[in-house]
Amino acid sequence: MNLVFSKSFVPEEKDSALKMGSGNLMVLSTPSLMASLENVAMNCVMSKLEKGYTTVGTLLNVKHLKASKIGQPYTAKATLIEEDKRRLVFHVEAMDEEGNLLAEGTHERFIVNIERFMGKL
Repeated sequence: MNLVFSKSFVPEEKDSALKMGSGNLMVLSTPSLMASLENVAMNCVMSKLEKGYTTVGTLLNVKHLKASKIGQPYTAKATLIEEDKRRLVFHVEAMDEEGNLLAEGTHERFIVNIERFMGKL
């Protein structure tokens, strides 16, 4: 599988470090940025999964490299780089409209049967 998925995001006040509680500045928070990277990785493979299956995030190894203003659009991108049975590894990155790299790293997800997974909770 050589899959790539990207999506644009426009951070709102609720995505700020101040509102998320991860900092005290009105900038895009690391947790919000990481959530967008997980989102594109999840969506990268959704159309290839059997009905009743999804993926869950298990590992995120990403550097948040550059601050970004609230309201400044950015694009998050996931590329599937490794597949080992149920384990999927993605290269993830986020870039602003000016081409500045905001974040980069890897993200691991596992394919799970939704019913079985939820039944274990």
